[in-house]
Parts: sequence; structure tokens; C-alpha cells
Amino acid sequence: MERDDIIEYSLDAHHSEAEGVSLRKKIWQVTALLTVITTVEVVLGSLIKQSSPSWPIVKILFILLTLVKAGYIVLSFMHLGHERKSLKYVILIPYIIFILYLIFICLTESIAVGAAWEKYGA
Repeated sequence: MERDDIIEYSLDAHHSEAEGVSLRKKIWQVTALLTVITTVEVVLGSLIKQSSPSWPIVKILFILLTLVKAGYIVLSFMHLGHERKSLKYVILIPYIIFILYLIFICLTESIAVGAAWEKYGA
């Protein structure tokens, strides 16, 4: 026996054609921005050698661009961009603090390992 109270999802979306066009345009904009940021990261990574004196600046730039991408993905795809600023901050700031803490731990441990490596050798 087939139920007649179930409406197909695509018919029950309550979106007009104009809203659909707007949503698709937003998705393409998000995709384009993320592609541009990723392309910048790849080009920088392939052009600048790790032995270059500017490599620490490039690493910091990678971290910042990654944080920008992560924040933009959260704002766009998790629909957080349409919320009030206070809610955005309540959700994003703990993540940013945690990521900065992880970066701090990685940097301080790498310095400690480097110092031990120099002191005791291989």
C-alpha cells in the first residue's frame, strides 16, 4: 500500500526559481573564493623553497589562509553567516583560540626538539 501523505523532497522545498538561482550563485562564489585561496597556497608552496629565508613568513601565511578558508566554510556551509555577530563569535572564537594553541604547542615543541637535536646529536 502506497502512502499518499509523503511529498517528494524536491517538490516540498518551497523555493522559487529565483531563490534557487541565488543559492546556486552563492555556491559558485564560495567555490571560486576557496579555489583562489587554495591556488595561492599551492603557487606559494611550489615557488618558494623551504631553505629560503622567507619560508617562515610563508608558513605563517599558510596558517592564516587555512584559518580563513575554515572560517569561510563554517560561515557558508553551516549557515552561520546569516546569524548575529555574537553567535558567530561564540562559535568561531573558541576554535580560533584552540587552533592558535595547537600552533603554539607545535612551534615550542619543534624548538625544544631542535635544541635537543643540536645538543645530543643524531
